[in-house]
Amino acid sequence: MSLDVKIGINPIGWSNDDLPSLGGETPLETTLKEGAAIGYQGFELGNKFPKNGVDLKNKLNEYGVVCVSGWYSANLARLEDWDLEKEKFACRQDMEKLAYNGCKVMVYGEVGHSVQGAIKTPVSQRPQFVTDKQWQEYAHRVNAFGAFLQQEYDITIAYHHHMGAYVESLQNIDKFMNLTDPKHVGLLFDTGHCWFGQATNSAIKNAQIDVSKTLEKYIDRVIHVHLKDVRLPILTDIRNRNRSFLDAVLAGGFTIPGDGVIDFDRILQILSQHNYKGWLVVEAEQDPKLAPSYAFGKAGFDYVQNLVEKYR
Repeated sequence: MSLDVKIGINPIGWSNDDLPSLGGETPLETTLKEGAAIGYQGFELGNKFPKNGVDLKNKLNEYGVVCVSGWYSANLARLEDWDLEKEKFACRQDMEKLAYNGCKVMVYGEVGHSVQGAIKTPVSQRPQFVTDKQWQEYAHRVNAFGAFLQQEYDITIAYHHHMGAYVESLQNIDKFMNLTDPKHVGLLFDTGHCWFGQATNSAIKNAQIDVSKTLEKYIDRVIHVHLKDVRLPILTDIRNRNRSFLDAVLAGGFTIPGDGVIDFDRILQILSQHNYKGWLVVEAEQDPKLAPSYAFGKAGFDYVQNLVEKYR
Protein backbone atom coordinates (compact mmCIF):
# COMPACT_ATOMS: atom_id res chain seq x y z
CA MET A 1 0.00 0.00 0.00
CA SER A 2 1.53 3.29 -1.11
CA LEU A 3 0.69 6.66 -2.55
CA ASP A 4 3.34 7.85 -4.99
CA VAL A 5 1.80 11.12 -6.14
CA LYS A 6 2.51 14.71 -7.03
CA ILE A 7 0.22 17.58 -6.12
CA GLY A 8 -0.72 19.99 -8.88
CA ILE A 9 -3.32 22.66 -9.35
CA ASN A 10 -5.63 23.95 -12.02
CA PRO A 11 -5.36 27.73 -12.62
CA ILE A 12 -9.14 28.07 -12.48
CA GLY A 13 -8.89 29.45 -8.95
CA TRP A 14 -7.00 32.45 -10.35
CA SER A 15 -8.77 32.95 -13.66
CA ASN A 16 -11.71 31.09 -15.17
CA ASP A 17 -11.71 30.23 -18.87
CA ASP A 18 -15.47 29.61 -19.00
CA LEU A 19 -16.25 32.82 -17.09
CA PRO A 20 -13.54 35.35 -18.04
CA SER A 21 -15.06 37.89 -15.66
CA LEU A 22 -13.68 35.75 -12.82
CA GLY A 23 -10.03 36.67 -12.58
CA GLY A 24 -9.71 37.68 -16.20
CA GLU A 25 -7.40 40.51 -15.21
CA THR A 26 -4.96 38.22 -13.37
CA PRO A 27 -1.67 37.74 -15.29
CA LEU A 28 -0.42 34.21 -15.85
CA GLU A 29 2.81 35.17 -14.08
CA THR A 30 0.89 35.89 -10.86
CA THR A 31 -0.77 32.49 -11.04
CA LEU A 32 2.52 30.66 -11.57
CA LYS A 33 4.41 32.65 -8.95
CA GLU A 34 1.80 32.09 -6.26
CA GLY A 35 1.20 28.45 -7.09
CA ALA A 36 4.91 27.68 -7.00
CA ALA A 37 5.34 29.57 -3.73
CA ILE A 38 2.56 27.51 -2.15
CA GLY A 39 4.34 24.30 -3.09
CA TYR A 40 2.46 22.94 -6.09
CA GLN A 41 4.72 20.92 -8.37
CA GLY A 42 2.79 21.50 -11.56
CA PHE A 43 -0.11 23.17 -13.31
CA GLU A 44 -2.85 22.01 -15.58
CA LEU A 45 -3.22 24.40 -18.47
CA GLY A 46 -5.59 27.28 -19.14
CA ASN A 47 -6.09 29.73 -21.98
CA LYS A 48 -3.41 32.13 -20.72
CA PHE A 49 -0.59 29.59 -21.04
CA PRO A 50 1.74 29.60 -24.09
CA LYS A 51 0.31 27.73 -27.05
CA ASN A 52 3.37 25.77 -28.16
CA GLY A 53 5.48 23.26 -26.30
CA VAL A 54 8.79 25.13 -26.25
CA ASP A 55 7.36 28.41 -24.98
CA LEU A 56 5.23 26.58 -22.44
CA LYS A 57 8.17 24.65 -21.03
CA ASN A 58 10.31 27.78 -20.84
CA LYS A 59 7.57 29.71 -19.04
CA LEU A 60 6.98 26.93 -16.50
CA ASN A 61 10.73 26.52 -15.95
CA GLU A 62 10.90 30.15 -14.86
CA TYR A 63 8.85 29.20 -11.80
CA GLY A 64 10.18 25.70 -11.19
CA VAL A 65 6.94 23.91 -12.07
CA VAL A 66 5.89 21.48 -14.80
CA CYS A 67 2.91 20.84 -17.03
CA VAL A 68 0.55 18.33 -15.41
CA SER A 69 -1.81 17.97 -18.35
CA GLY A 70 -4.29 20.00 -20.35
CA TRP A 71 -7.97 20.00 -21.22
CA TYR A 72 -8.83 19.05 -24.78
CA SER A 73 -12.29 20.02 -26.05
CA ALA A 74 -13.35 17.01 -28.10
CA ASN A 75 -16.41 16.68 -30.33
CA LEU A 76 -16.68 12.94 -30.76
CA ALA A 77 -20.29 13.01 -29.52
CA ARG A 78 -21.42 14.88 -32.62
CA LEU A 79 -22.52 11.62 -34.20
CA GLU A 80 -23.94 13.32 -37.27
CA ASP A 81 -20.74 14.82 -38.65
CA TRP A 82 -17.67 13.46 -36.83
CA ASP A 83 -14.61 12.21 -38.67
CA LEU A 84 -11.56 10.60 -37.02
CA GLU A 85 -9.14 12.18 -39.47
CA LYS A 86 -10.51 15.64 -38.67
CA GLU A 87 -10.11 14.98 -34.95
CA LYS A 88 -6.53 13.82 -35.49
CA PHE A 89 -5.77 17.10 -37.24
CA ALA A 90 -7.68 19.23 -34.73
CA CYS A 91 -5.80 17.84 -31.74
CA ARG A 92 -2.31 18.07 -33.21
CA GLN A 93 -1.17 21.36 -31.67
CA ASP A 94 -2.49 20.49 -28.22
CA MET A 95 -1.00 16.99 -28.23
CA GLU A 96 2.39 18.12 -29.51
CA LYS A 97 2.50 20.70 -26.72
CA LEU A 98 1.65 18.11 -24.07
CA ALA A 99 4.05 15.51 -25.45
CA TYR A 100 6.92 18.01 -25.59
CA ASN A 101 6.32 18.74 -21.91
CA GLY A 102 6.38 15.07 -20.94
CA CYS A 103 2.67 14.66 -20.24
CA LYS A 104 1.35 11.11 -20.33
CA VAL A 105 -2.36 11.86 -19.91
CA MET A 106 -4.74 14.26 -21.62
CA VAL A 107 -7.84 15.61 -19.92
CA TYR A 108 -10.56 14.64 -22.36
CA GLY A 109 -13.52 17.00 -22.15
CA GLU A 110 -16.47 16.12 -24.37
CA VAL A 111 -18.06 19.37 -25.56
CA GLY A 112 -20.19 17.98 -28.37
CA HIS A 113 -23.72 19.31 -27.66
CA SER A 114 -22.67 19.98 -24.04
CA VAL A 115 -24.40 22.70 -22.01
CA GLN A 116 -21.60 23.08 -19.46
CA GLY A 117 -20.64 26.48 -20.86
CA ALA A 118 -24.20 27.77 -21.36
CA ILE A 119 -25.08 29.91 -18.38
CA LYS A 120 -28.79 30.09 -19.26
CA THR A 121 -29.22 26.35 -19.81
CA PRO A 122 -29.91 24.15 -16.76
CA VAL A 123 -27.74 21.07 -16.39
CA SER A 124 -30.98 19.08 -16.48
CA GLN A 125 -31.19 19.92 -20.18
CA ARG A 126 -27.85 18.32 -20.99
CA PRO A 127 -27.60 16.04 -24.04
CA GLN A 128 -28.19 12.32 -23.59
CA PHE A 129 -27.74 9.26 -25.76
CA VAL A 130 -31.10 7.55 -26.14
CA THR A 131 -30.19 4.20 -27.70
CA ASP A 132 -27.54 1.55 -27.10
CA LYS A 133 -26.44 2.06 -30.69
CA GLN A 134 -25.60 5.72 -29.96
CA TRP A 135 -23.60 4.74 -26.88
CA GLN A 136 -21.75 2.05 -28.80
CA GLU A 137 -20.90 4.40 -31.66
CA TYR A 138 -19.63 7.02 -29.24
CA ALA A 139 -17.51 4.49 -27.35
CA HIS A 140 -16.09 3.20 -30.62
CA ARG A 141 -14.97 6.71 -31.55
CA VAL A 142 -13.37 7.38 -28.17
CA ASN A 143 -11.57 4.02 -28.34
CA ALA A 144 -10.25 4.80 -31.80
CA PHE A 145 -9.14 8.28 -30.81
CA GLY A 146 -7.48 6.94 -27.67
CA ALA A 147 -5.56 4.31 -29.64
CA PHE A 148 -4.34 7.01 -32.03
CA LEU A 149 -3.14 9.29 -29.21
CA GLN A 150 -1.18 6.47 -27.62
CA GLN A 151 0.45 5.42 -30.86
CA GLU A 152 1.22 8.92 -32.09
CA TYR A 153 2.01 10.82 -28.87
CA ASP A 154 2.29 8.24 -26.07
CA ILE A 155 -0.59 10.03 -24.36
CA THR A 156 -3.61 8.31 -22.81
CA ILE A 157 -7.12 9.73 -22.60
CA ALA A 158 -8.16 10.63 -19.05
CA TYR A 159 -11.90 10.91 -19.66
CA HIS A 160 -13.53 13.68 -17.63
CA HIS A 161 -17.11 12.90 -16.55
CA HIS A 162 -18.56 16.40 -16.45
CA MET A 163 -21.74 18.24 -15.53
CA GLY A 164 -23.76 19.28 -18.56
CA ALA A 165 -22.25 16.66 -20.88
CA TYR A 166 -23.20 13.17 -22.05
CA VAL A 167 -21.25 11.38 -19.31
CA GLU A 168 -22.42 13.01 -16.09
CA SER A 169 -24.39 10.62 -13.84
CA LEU A 170 -23.24 7.39 -12.21
CA GLN A 171 -25.30 5.48 -14.76
CA ASN A 172 -23.51 7.32 -17.57
CA ILE A 173 -20.10 6.51 -16.09
CA ASP A 174 -21.08 2.85 -15.78
CA LYS A 175 -22.25 2.69 -19.39
CA PHE A 176 -19.19 4.46 -20.74
CA MET A 177 -16.70 2.41 -18.73
CA ASN A 178 -18.33 -0.84 -19.80
CA LEU A 179 -18.17 0.09 -23.48
CA THR A 180 -14.67 1.56 -23.70
CA ASP A 181 -11.37 -0.29 -23.92
CA PRO A 182 -9.22 -0.11 -20.76
CA LYS A 183 -6.11 -0.26 -22.95
CA HIS A 184 -6.98 3.01 -24.68
CA VAL A 185 -9.29 4.97 -22.37
CA GLY A 186 -8.62 5.89 -18.75
CA LEU A 187 -10.84 7.72 -16.29
CA LEU A 188 -10.29 11.12 -14.77
CA PHE A 189 -11.97 10.88 -11.38
CA ASP A 190 -13.32 14.28 -10.35
CA THR A 191 -14.71 14.36 -6.80
CA GLY A 192 -16.83 17.49 -7.33
CA HIS A 193 -18.41 16.44 -10.59
CA CYS A 194 -18.99 12.94 -9.24
CA TRP A 195 -20.84 14.38 -6.24
CA PHE A 196 -22.89 16.86 -8.28
CA GLY A 197 -23.64 14.24 -10.93
CA GLN A 198 -25.52 12.09 -8.43
CA ALA A 199 -26.96 14.95 -6.40
CA THR A 200 -30.62 14.46 -7.15
CA ASN A 201 -33.04 16.00 -4.69
CA SER A 202 -33.79 12.57 -3.27
CA ALA A 203 -30.13 11.62 -2.89
CA ILE A 204 -29.34 14.89 -1.13
CA LYS A 205 -32.33 14.58 1.20
CA ASN A 206 -31.45 11.02 2.17
CA ALA A 207 -27.69 11.62 2.45
CA GLN A 208 -26.98 8.96 -0.18
CA ILE A 209 -24.05 10.63 -1.91
CA ASP A 210 -20.71 8.87 -1.48
CA VAL A 211 -18.23 9.48 -4.28
CA SER A 212 -15.76 6.97 -2.85
CA LYS A 213 -17.94 4.11 -4.10
CA THR A 214 -17.44 5.22 -7.69
CA LEU A 215 -13.71 5.55 -7.14
CA GLU A 216 -13.54 2.04 -5.70
CA LYS A 217 -15.55 0.62 -8.57
CA TYR A 218 -13.30 2.05 -11.27
CA ILE A 219 -10.00 2.45 -9.48
CA ASP A 220 -8.27 0.24 -12.07
CA ARG A 221 -9.27 2.74 -14.78
CA VAL A 222 -8.37 5.92 -12.86
CA ILE A 223 -5.25 7.59 -14.31
CA HIS A 224 -5.84 11.18 -13.20
CA VAL A 225 -7.58 12.78 -10.21
CA HIS A 226 -9.22 16.17 -9.66
CA LEU A 227 -9.85 17.10 -6.05
CA LYS A 228 -12.53 19.69 -5.43
CA ASP A 229 -15.09 19.98 -2.69
CA VAL A 230 -18.74 21.03 -2.80
CA ARG A 231 -20.89 23.27 -0.66
CA LEU A 232 -24.05 21.31 0.06
CA PRO A 233 -26.54 24.19 0.59
CA ILE A 234 -25.53 25.91 -2.65
CA LEU A 235 -25.64 22.87 -4.91
CA THR A 236 -28.90 21.78 -3.29
CA ASP A 237 -30.35 25.16 -4.24
CA ILE A 238 -28.96 24.87 -7.79
CA ARG A 239 -30.68 21.49 -8.20
CA ASN A 240 -33.93 22.70 -6.61
CA ARG A 241 -34.13 25.75 -8.84
CA ASN A 242 -32.98 23.90 -11.97
CA ARG A 243 -30.02 26.16 -12.68
CA SER A 244 -26.96 25.84 -14.92
CA PHE A 245 -23.47 24.55 -14.19
CA LEU A 246 -22.06 28.08 -14.48
CA ASP A 247 -24.72 29.30 -12.05
CA ALA A 248 -23.29 26.79 -9.60
CA VAL A 249 -19.81 28.19 -10.14
CA LEU A 250 -20.92 31.78 -9.66
CA ALA A 251 -22.90 30.89 -6.55
CA GLY A 252 -19.84 29.28 -4.94
CA GLY A 253 -20.97 25.69 -5.17
CA PHE A 254 -17.40 24.43 -5.52
CA THR A 255 -14.43 24.94 -3.25
CA ILE A 256 -11.06 23.52 -2.26
CA PRO A 257 -10.72 20.10 -0.59
CA GLY A 258 -11.54 20.26 3.09
CA ASP A 259 -13.92 23.20 2.78
CA GLY A 260 -17.08 21.25 1.95
CA VAL A 261 -18.79 17.91 2.54
CA ILE A 262 -16.72 15.33 0.61
CA ASP A 263 -14.73 12.77 2.60
CA PHE A 264 -11.25 13.19 1.11
CA ASP A 265 -9.62 11.05 3.77
CA ARG A 266 -11.50 8.08 2.32
CA ILE A 267 -10.54 9.11 -1.24
CA LEU A 268 -6.83 9.20 -0.39
CA GLN A 269 -7.13 5.93 1.53
CA ILE A 270 -8.56 4.16 -1.53
CA LEU A 271 -5.89 5.61 -3.82
CA SER A 272 -3.20 4.45 -1.41
CA GLN A 273 -4.65 0.97 -1.06
CA HIS A 274 -4.51 0.57 -4.83
CA ASN A 275 -1.03 2.11 -5.21
CA TYR A 276 -2.18 5.05 -7.31
CA LYS A 277 0.75 6.73 -9.05
CA GLY A 278 -0.19 9.98 -10.71
CA TRP A 279 -1.22 13.55 -10.14
CA LEU A 280 -3.62 14.88 -7.55
CA VAL A 281 -4.92 18.15 -8.97
CA VAL A 282 -6.57 20.67 -6.68
CA GLU A 283 -9.32 22.36 -8.64
CA ALA A 284 -12.03 24.72 -7.45
CA GLU A 285 -14.01 27.06 -9.69
CA GLN A 286 -14.54 30.15 -7.57
CA ASP A 287 -14.63 33.91 -7.82
CA PRO A 288 -11.17 35.06 -6.66
CA LYS A 289 -12.71 38.24 -5.28
CA LEU A 290 -14.73 36.10 -2.86
CA ALA A 291 -12.21 33.30 -2.46
CA PRO A 292 -8.72 34.86 -2.69
CA SER A 293 -6.59 32.69 -4.96
CA TYR A 294 -3.44 32.44 -2.85
CA ALA A 295 -5.22 31.86 0.46
CA PHE A 296 -7.53 29.18 -0.91
CA GLY A 297 -4.79 27.63 -3.01
CA LYS A 298 -2.56 27.30 0.05
CA ALA A 299 -5.33 25.93 2.25
CA GLY A 300 -6.12 23.34 -0.41
CA PHE A 301 -2.48 22.35 -0.76
CA ASP A 302 -1.93 22.06 2.98
CA TYR A 303 -5.03 19.92 3.40
CA VAL A 304 -4.13 17.52 0.57
CA GLN A 305 -0.45 17.39 1.56
CA ASN A 306 -1.38 16.31 5.08
CA LEU A 307 -3.53 13.49 3.72
CA VAL A 308 -0.80 12.41 1.30
CA GLU A 309 1.70 12.19 4.15
CA LYS A 310 -0.79 10.13 6.13
CA TYR A 311 -1.10 7.53 3.37
CA ARG A 312 2.28 7.74 1.62
